[in-house]
Amino acid sequence: MGMGPRAKPASWATIPVMPKHQFSCDVQPEYLPDPSSPEDGMYLFAYTITIRNTGDVAAQLISRHWEIEDSSGHTEVVDGLGVVGHQPLLQPGESFRYSSSAPLRTPMGIMSGHYFCVGVDGVRFESPVGPFVLRADAAAGGDRLH
Repeated sequence: MGMGPRAKPASWATIPVMPKHQFSCDVQPEYLPDPSSPEDGMYLFAYTITIRNTGDVAAQLISRHWEIEDSSGHTEVVDGLGVVGHQPLLQPGESFRYSSSAPLRTPMGIMSGHYFCVGVDGVRFESPVGPFVLRADAAAGGDRLH
């Protein structure tokens, strides 16, 4: 008995491509000397983050998670909904920029975290924000750890 016709392999054109769910983040930290009080162990840093939808599906930022560690090893964990009161819905190629601040007990620290996001197609994903340095000296701008 014959085995019948063989199944033909699918062509590459018929294999569905999974949509890409991805945000990228650019961070610009800055030391704020005026409201800081080094003699009281309080150093205030501002950071401006630009979040860009680099995927091909519209997605909404739902929440944030930050880990902020000062140079003495003290770590603060911050979780919350949205960013500065917003939960932006970003179309592919769109961006959202916001500024916020973080206090430290020491003149240097590291901050990292992620955003929890949901695509309009219901797919949930995290968008990491790699570690960046908070440093209270003139060379503090834009240090990023890799």
